[in-house]
Formats: sequence, C-alpha cells, structure tokens
Amino acid sequence: MSSDMMPTQVKRKLVDNAGLADKVFRGVARGGGSLVLVLMVLVGTFLAYRAWQALSAAGLSFITTEQWNPDGGGFGIAAVIVGTVLIAFVAIAVAVPVAMGTALYISEYAPRRIKRTLVALVDLMAAVPSVVFGLWGAFFLQWKIISLSRWISDWFGWIPIFKVGGVERHDPLATQTAYTSSTFIAGVVVALMVAPIACSVMREAFGLAPVGEREGAYALGATRWGMIRSVVLPFGRGAVVGGTMLGLGRALGETIAVVMIISPRFEIQPRLLEHGTSSVSSLIALRYGEASPFGISALMAAGVALFVLTLLVNFGAAFVVSRSRSGAVSEV
Repeated sequence: MSSDMMPTQVKRKLVDNAGLADKVFRGVARGGGSLVLVLMVLVGTFLAYRAWQALSAAGLSFITTEQWNPDGGGFGIAAVIVGTVLIAFVAIAVAVPVAMGTALYISEYAPRRIKRTLVALVDLMAAVPSVVFGLWGAFFLQWKIISLSRWISDWFGWIPIFKVGGVERHDPLATQTAYTSSTFIAGVVVALMVAPIACSVMREAFGLAPVGEREGAYALGATRWGMIRSVVLPFGRGAVVGGTMLGLGRALGETIAVVMIISPRFEIQPRLLEHGTSSVSSLIALRYGEASPFGISALMAAGVALFVLTLLVNFGAAFVVSRSRSGAVSEV
C-alpha cells in the first residue's frame, strides 16, 4: 500500500467533562487547601509583627543568649530551643518503637475478636487531655521511673548526655531530686501522648499492604515475620516516616504536660537525666500572664522561633514521604 492510500491519523482532543459533583468537590478541596495556607501565612505574619520590637532590640543575640530577662537584661532562645529539641528527641525515641510495635501487633497478630477493642483503646488514648498526662507524670510516673534514670546514669554516665552533675556512680546517698523534673521524664510523658497518633497512621498503612504480595511471600516459604519484613514494612515506610514526623510536631509544641513536670532552667542543659530543663512552649505558658508589653513581644519572638522550627520539621517530613511513598517498594 502506498503512502498516499494510508489513512490520516487525526489527533483527538480530550475534553474535561466533569460533572457537577466533581466540580464542587474540586472547588471545596482547592478552597480548603488555600484556606490552610492563608491561615498559616496570617499566623506567621501576626507573630512576626508582634515580635518585631523584641527582635530589633535583641538582634542576633536572641539566638545565642541563654537567659530570659526581657525587662532587666538579655534574653534569648538558646536554652529553651535546646530543651525543646531534647524533649522531642526523647519522646520520639520512646514513642516510635512503641507505636510501630503496637501497630504491627494490631494489624498482623491480634485475634479478630479483640482487634476492634485494641483500635478503640489506642484512639481513646489519643483523646486524653494533656493535663491528665501531666498530672499522672508529675505525681506518679516520675517517682516510679527515678530508678531507671539512676540505672542509666550509673552504667552509661560516661556518655555526656546521661551524666548527672554532682552524683557519683552507685552513690547510695544520691538524692532523688537530682533526677526529677528532667528532660528524660518530660520526654517519656510526651512520648505516651504522641505514640497513639503515630500508631494510628502506621496501623492504617500496614493494614493496606496488598494481599497478593502477602500470599506471594507465604508461597515462597516466608514466615509471618519474613512476610512483614519483606512486604508490610516496605509498603508502610512512608507512613512510618509520616507518623514519626507528625508525632515530632506534636512533641515540639506540647505545653501543659511539660509545664507540670519540668523545673525551668534558663541555661543550655544537654544532660537528659539531670534535674531542670525548659522549652519554648512552657516558657510562653509560664511567663505570658505576668509579662510587660516588651516581654509579650519577646514571647512572641520565641513563638516565631517555634513556628519556624515546626514548619521546617513538617517540610522535611513532606519531602521524605514524597520520596518514599507507601507501597512504592517491596522485596517480593
């Protein structure tokens, strides 16, 4: 057949013929996303405007100064930012293994008859007010966990972050108050608050692992743990990262529970087990009621620092999750 007799190929034009319901849904979704961005910009603008007086007076020393005395001396966020990050670090180090283990048990091991009960209990724990966790941590948990703090200090005190100042190893006369109101205790309490949130995210992703890949792993001779390691965990990798970062964002901003446990200390204190620490949110909660107008501006500046830190964490989490989507990789 000659080229003249071949049929001409006409490029079809695709037309978006979305129905009314699709258009309404698209508009609501775009409006909701835009509203969130607008609110975030407004909050940041408000904080920056109210903080400008203190930031212009303090300059770069606001980042490096440890003390907090806006009306009679220097003030800065060096100590409280370090305390905030350390409390969040302890919380995530404790919460992530607990959350992942609980999520795997519920989705893979729990009998069907108790699975709903376990899911309801985990979700109910996420709804407990932070003041309840704070009371429980201040009056019960910290006195029960002091022995663990002492044991860690005795055996791992050669690591700087686990050393307790003024306490010798295996000292029977060491006072218990050297270990109370510490970063470690505050972090454990916050971990119990963020673990249910991370567990819910992980559990949903683990439960959606493809049945075909699960059965394929079993057909190749994998044990249940082998199937979990080769199918479920790779499929839920993005959810693990997302749940961890969601919990980290909650841990960075936790206020009431931290205020009720810690003893404020305005100096960089990197030792996790030692008495006294501070955080940005607890600083704002404790000083807001008695602050002068300039002190309010300084607290707003601290709020700006926490706002920026939380945004950086969330943007980092979004970047990691986007490069590690659940279900994108499996080893079967």
